[in-house]
Amino acid sequence: MAKRTQKAGASARFGPRYGVSVRRRAASVLKKRSRKFTCPSCQYQKVTRDVAGIWSCSKCGNKFTGGYWEPFTRATEANSRIIRRGREGATSTDLAVIAQQAALDYERRIAEGPVDASDEEE
Repeated sequence: MAKRTQKAGASARFGPRYGVSVRRRAASVLKKRSRKFTCPSCQYQKVTRDVAGIWSCSKCGNKFTGGYWEPFTRATEANSRIIRRGREGATSTDLAVIAQQAALDYERRIAEGPVDASDEEE
């Protein structure tokens, strides 16, 4: 006979309460929290969550902060890029983006009205 129900997983403790979609969302979050992630220093999959936002590698002992449910969030990459720029200086890609932004600002100023010589020096 065929099986009719799915395995509940980590959200089984909620039973029939709170609705299906809420239990599914909770199960995906709980699964993310308990799985092992790759360590940024030793590259092994040994990073686990200690407490909310604190993550540690059981192999190399590296302890770092991260997201509440997972160690690397979307903001993590942007923040690390900003820190790297502060340490190393801007790369050629960063300089290209800065030049493109300056060109767009200049075009906007031209569209607004006449451009003075003093505006171009800035």
